[in-house]
Amino acid sequence: MGEVQQFFEFYAMGASASILFAVLFFGTFISEDAACILAGTLVASGAMSFQLALSACFLGIFVGDVGLYWLGRGFGPRLFETTLFGRFVSKSTIARASGWLQKRGAAAIFLSRFVAGFRLPTYVLAGALKVSFPRFAFFFLVAAAIWTPILVGSVAFAQSMFFSSNALIGLVALFFAIRLVHKYSSWRNRRLLVGRIRRLTNWEFWPLWVFYAPVVVYILWLGLRFRRPTAFASANPAILAGGFKGESKNDIYRLLATNEEAPGHLLRYFVVLNQLSASERLSAAEGSMSAAGLGFPVVVKPDAGERGAGVEIVRNRSELQAAFESAKQPVIVQEFAAGVEASVFYYRFPGEDRGRIFSITEKRFPEVIGDGNSTLEELILKDPRAVAMAEKYFERNAKQLSRVLATGERFRLIDIGTHSRGAIFLDGGHLLTPELERRIDAICRGLVGFNFGRFDLRADSFDAFKAGQFCIIELNGVTSESTNIYDPRYTLLDAYRILFRQWRIAFEVGLANIANGAEPVSVGELIRLTFGGQPAVKPRENAEQCA
Repeated sequence: MGEVQQFFEFYAMGASASILFAVLFFGTFISEDAACILAGTLVASGAMSFQLALSACFLGIFVGDVGLYWLGRGFGPRLFETTLFGRFVSKSTIARASGWLQKRGAAAIFLSRFVAGFRLPTYVLAGALKVSFPRFAFFFLVAAAIWTPILVGSVAFAQSMFFSSNALIGLVALFFAIRLVHKYSSWRNRRLLVGRIRRLTNWEFWPLWVFYAPVVVYILWLGLRFRRPTAFASANPAILAGGFKGESKNDIYRLLATNEEAPGHLLRYFVVLNQLSASERLSAAEGSMSAAGLGFPVVVKPDAGERGAGVEIVRNRSELQAAFESAKQPVIVQEFAAGVEASVFYYRFPGEDRGRIFSITEKRFPEVIGDGNSTLEELILKDPRAVAMAEKYFERNAKQLSRVLATGERFRLIDIGTHSRGAIFLDGGHLLTPELERRIDAICRGLVGFNFGRFDLRADSFDAFKAGQFCIIELNGVTSESTNIYDPRYTLLDAYRILFRQWRIAFEVGLANIANGAEPVSVGELIRLTFGGQPAVKPRENAEQCA
């Protein structure tokens, strides 16, 4: 049996039965699967009898599980609050195991032996809930009597039949095979696997670096075609590098405030600098909120950020303090606008009287509906679309995953209109009206040095939105996305067609601004900006030159 056979011949074959028994017995405390795989390999190599190997594993597993029971019996719920226990078992798993144990009683102890992730919390809970020990022991013995011989025996058979020429490969292959089968015996893990597969097969969920690779190639080609690779960065002379990266939201809000058409659409906000300590920032924010007449909830977001990174809806003082403690840069505290959300992508060539709406995106906040039996976590995993973003929704709703929703109860999974955080984006072309187009165009024509970008907007309803009644959450520049591409009706080719047209317009607008006197941004400046530097040309000066 190759090198592993030699190992067993020189070491295992020479070891006494008591030593091998002890190795397997104590090995189950570290990893039951690994100990059983080693036991099967010892049997296949002739170093140990099947009966002795099976007895060692069985007794080790029995003692270990009895220990878990009495650990729960002695320490109870206090154990679940420890950091160490939390590293191995999530609170939602504990809650599901508790419900399972209370509903199915001692039978749950039997079933947990065959479901990955449930053995540890179930056995500890059995002790904490003071399940009768004789009943616990009986169901465990029955489960172990089925599980252990199958595992040890199947490994011994596989090693002797399929991996006799190289036991090392067999040992590794069997370990991973058994771990894989055991892991996906859990419905939760199987659903998470479904989610991962859907993220791979649906381009909507692809990583940015994968999805945008053809777009980057097209941008490089446009740079060669127009003989000015950074022309797009001049699309908005009033914004830092046109809004390529690192632009300040505060600067953009101040730009909007100078336009007499915009103030009626602006939300109240203030900036909290990061030079202060977290407690000082909290005190300053509370004073600013009071002065501005703002109450909770408010939106906290980095002054320079993209794709919803770091954006949080803060509903109380403790959440506000936590937001400041995690912030690494100046943050915006903004009035929260309830209602529906949409994005409007706009562009206008310099010198034209009117601009155009390139696209509208209708944003929807995903919900699950309770059935009276399932926890929030289970409802997310059951939903055919939500399962693809399950980890994001788990993170957002971590404190409520174990909650059972009443029949018909609706639960909104996210309140932030960002695709990367799990919002649903649909093409909103049906929302375009003359009133909306006039209002957007009036705001944009009053912004000297702005020609190309996307508004993120909220309104009381879509009817109000179509009537031009909305609040401006943000205005993004040249690298903002025409987010209607994520409508499920669009194919991957449709998405690229839209993005290619968007970037071609960005180049054309930028070239027109340069022709009108805007200072172009160099390749070196864009590189410095990408890594945290600042370009040489200040946005306000550039806008004045272009005007």
